[in-house]
Amino acid sequence: MTKMLLLALGLAFAGSYTAQAQTTAATTKAAGPQIKFVEEKYDFGSIKQGDIVDHVFKFKNTGTQPLVISNVQVSCGCTVPDWTKEPIAPGKMGMISAKFNSAGKMGMQTKVLTIESNSAAGAATVSLVGEVKDPSTASATADVNTAETGKQKTKDGDAKVKAKMKKS
Repeated sequence: MTKMLLLALGLAFAGSYTAQAQTTAATTKAAGPQIKFVEEKYDFGSIKQGDIVDHVFKFKNTGTQPLVISNVQVSCGCTVPDWTKEPIAPGKMGMISAKFNSAGKMGMQTKVLTIESNSAAGAATVSLVGEVKDPSTASATADVNTAETGKQKTKDGDAKVKAKMKKS
């Protein structure tokens, strides 16, 4: 009986200690620099071949030491990166800009940027995704604003048409 009581007390103590250790680990910041992106994938939708997509990926240093981006590699020469060159202090934001030139590209595209830094987690990746369509066969697209405005814009090739819709 005494052995059972000691075993039960030992298990209760071990469970309490483990729960306390997990809580402490969850509330402390990771040691060293850490990169955390606001978004890791940007979908640019459908564009005409030859269009250029420019997007900025924002990130935060969630670590305890300054974060330094040493290089950004791209999966294709059609994508040109630019990034925050100075060290990003803990809690501060930085950016990586990606410019994708769709000239000579067709169909679904995924352009991956690999971010090399001193982050404790190692290299990180972000991507641009979307579809490049032949400009001669691209169909008209419509961008309908909210019903409250009653406005509609239609784009067909380079011609733009604006129309006002009546509310019923």
